[in-house]
Amino acid sequence: MSSITEVVIGELTPHPIRIGPGQPLAWIAGPCVIEEQRTMALTAERLKKLSEKLQVPIVFKSSYEKDNRSSEKHYSGPGLEEGLELLAWIKQEFELPVLSDVHRVEDVPAAREVLDVIQVPAFLCQQTSLLLAVGRTGKVVNVKKGQFLAPEGMAGAVGKLESTGNRRILLTERGTSFGYNQLVADMTSLPVMQNLGYPVVFDAGHQVRRYGIPSADPQGGTPEFIPLLLRAGIAAGANMVFLETHPNPPEALCDAASQYPLDRLEDLMTEARELAELVRAQGHA
Repeated sequence: MSSITEVVIGELTPHPIRIGPGQPLAWIAGPCVIEEQRTMALTAERLKKLSEKLQVPIVFKSSYEKDNRSSEKHYSGPGLEEGLELLAWIKQEFELPVLSDVHRVEDVPAAREVLDVIQVPAFLCQQTSLLLAVGRTGKVVNVKKGQFLAPEGMAGAVGKLESTGNRRILLTERGTSFGYNQLVADMTSLPVMQNLGYPVVFDAGHQVRRYGIPSADPQGGTPEFIPLLLRAGIAAGANMVFLETHPNPPEALCDAASQYPLDRLEDLMTEARELAELVRAQGHA
């Protein structure tokens, strides 16, 4: 395996998060999309307490806009201005670094002012103009691998970001299309993408969705498999994990079938930390 560039999130803060070989397993977690302030505050407060109690580095994630909803009638978030304002408040109030998706080039300047990590959605992982714009910010950029793309195909996204001088890159495995409405986890994609030279994040939630079925429908996903997928991703050497979480997933305004219950997260994080320590002790991550 080629050497992996260590990525530091919040390098100017008292507690920077280091992502790379031998570093503690870090998390990206939070509600799928920004909802009302009470839900956001409750989640952020709980994540902050878990981070301190378990000594687990956490980046708070929530999208100010979800631009790939299956219907224009579905809730897609509060939008750029209001969403970034709330994320800035969370960042200050709970001292957590923050991440959100950015879907268009014109959003990048405002996002740069608030976000610690700019995320490029899976469907846009080959969008040259967007990758160049986020690369030029100098921020940490997390690119989610498209469901349609082989892991080695992410070399294109890496090359576009590197062309801007940005080496603060994370790559996320979030499943590969298996037929029309199902995703599967290919664990070999983790070392393949790590061979591109950057840390890899394993998304344990989105792979349980059954696309084409509303996420609020009981048939819209199989969240009972999230812990299994999480364990497998950690065992395969993930440098970081991504898992959306919500105080009441069935009532979530987006991805209700793939968000993990906030009140059950401590046990899962504890199990994940112990497994990650074992894997790292054996030199596999």
